[in-house]
Amino acid sequence: MSPNEEREDNGSRRRFLGAAAATAFTAASYSRILGANERLRLGLVGCGDRGRGDMGVFVKTGSVDVTALCDVYAANIDRAKTGAAAGAKTFSDHRQLLDMKDVDVALICVPDHWHAVITIDALNAGKDVYVEKPLTRLIEEGPPIVKAARTNNRICQVGMQQRSGQHYLEAKREYIDTGKLGKITLCRTWWHGNTYHLRRAPEALQKQPDNLDWAHFLGPVKWRDYDPQQYFNWRAYLDFGGGQVTDLFTHWLDVVHMFMGSDIPTSAQAAGGVYHYKDGRTAPDTINVLLEYPAGFTATFEATLVPGITGAAQEFCGTQGRLWIDRSRYEFYPVGRGVQPTIVKAQSNLDLDHIQNFLDCVKSRRLPNGDVLIGHRSAQASHLGNISYMVKRRIDFDPVREEILPS
Repeated sequence: MSPNEEREDNGSRRRFLGAAAATAFTAASYSRILGANERLRLGLVGCGDRGRGDMGVFVKTGSVDVTALCDVYAANIDRAKTGAAAGAKTFSDHRQLLDMKDVDVALICVPDHWHAVITIDALNAGKDVYVEKPLTRLIEEGPPIVKAARTNNRICQVGMQQRSGQHYLEAKREYIDTGKLGKITLCRTWWHGNTYHLRRAPEALQKQPDNLDWAHFLGPVKWRDYDPQQYFNWRAYLDFGGGQVTDLFTHWLDVVHMFMGSDIPTSAQAAGGVYHYKDGRTAPDTINVLLEYPAGFTATFEATLVPGITGAAQEFCGTQGRLWIDRSRYEFYPVGRGVQPTIVKAQSNLDLDHIQNFLDCVKSRRLPNGDVLIGHRSAQASHLGNISYMVKRRIDFDPVREEILPS
């Protein structure tokens, strides 16, 4: 063997051994995660209402121990302790929680303006992540999160629970995949009267509590003095989230993407405003969004907070029939007079289905139903609606480069 051949052979062996070591390390880390009784150790970042609710579902699966809690408001941590393991560590800074070796999974339930930073930090720390939707507050935040998940080989599930809902999957199989609706040209969605966007801060928050870190809550958002409404009802302020469009439409739009097999629109138009609730909010209380897709259909969203109308659902309208669906049931209406609709009620818990899918994928290392790329695409489409609303014009979008085209 020549010296050059020997060097190449040694180099090949080193590369092989390096790859084998990396594989062994990865396998060892997964073995550690599965551990005794295949239990996972969870750290909750964001101990508000939704965080505590999600944590309770994780615990309900019977395969998770909550070992760490994090929030900028100590009172929220105190409320979450009842669902955590004895001796769970508590933090006000998510980075300290992510430094813990006995945290395998990060559950991220913070306001939208913190999603990107904490999710990327968690993925870079080697944690698998379940993050509430929308994945992002800004349209440009999505690709870096996807990159962090892929380069770190982490499982990242976005909390769009319809993706795992049994009656949603059944409706797709029975009526979309079989073509029973014919050519679908219109996907209508609506979500009226969501009172969560009208929440009023309680008396305990009217003055900033000593154990609430307002500066940390603001994080990447520009400074403003403490405001109980902006803290408690942050969804009503576009600095912290995307209002009803990213909070509600993202759920329904994700179902459109799942059913239609098309997840990047070519244009967006929106109109609305703060027409009734003149309480300082910046997110519109009434909004209409229209997205056009290259597959030859439009998706629409309408929402208002005024009490004259309530309800949330979506319809897929085709040449051979109409499919109506919400979280409780689906209904199929074939074309023709006197034909009786088919109605099927949901039989499972969407949240539990989605969280169980995530836990299964943590063990199998398969992509979950609400994978980070899926979450990015559904948030991206919603953001286009909000951008159109803010700039007061039609937005044209390049579906290949995923870039807004110049006007």
